[in-house]
Amino acid sequence: QLQLAESGGGLVQPGGSLTLSCAASGFTLDDYVIGWFRQAPGKEREGVACISKRGLNSYVAASVEGRFTISRDNAKNTVSLQMNSLQPEDTGIYYCAADGSLIVTAHAMCYRQSGNYWGQGTQVTVSS
Repeated sequence: QLQLAESGGGLVQPGGSLTLSCAASGFTLDDYVIGWFRQAPGKEREGVACISKRGLNSYVAASVEGRFTISRDNAKNTVSLQMNSLQPEDTGIYYCAADGSLIVTAHAMCYRQSGNYWGQGTQVTVSS
């Protein structure tokens, strides 16, 4: 029972903020590169932000750069995605994933969507 669970989604007005959390059970996140991905209605899933095992490096998609921040707290076995200045285009289901590959960068994980484990997703809706 190795699982990831997202939380923190909801309905927010444009310009608002949300913080998503990804919690692991059955394994420790410090062995994995962690990524956040999202899928909007009618669109393919895309990488949003990914963070290295130690949290020293991260990648953020250009579409959310400057607005979203990914961080991790390995002591709590969680990874967060702070989302500011949300726009309607940010609406979608947000998933977290863990990649346990020996050699993988945050950028590579976001590009390849190479998670070993995936959460069930949490809905983020940005609407006035």
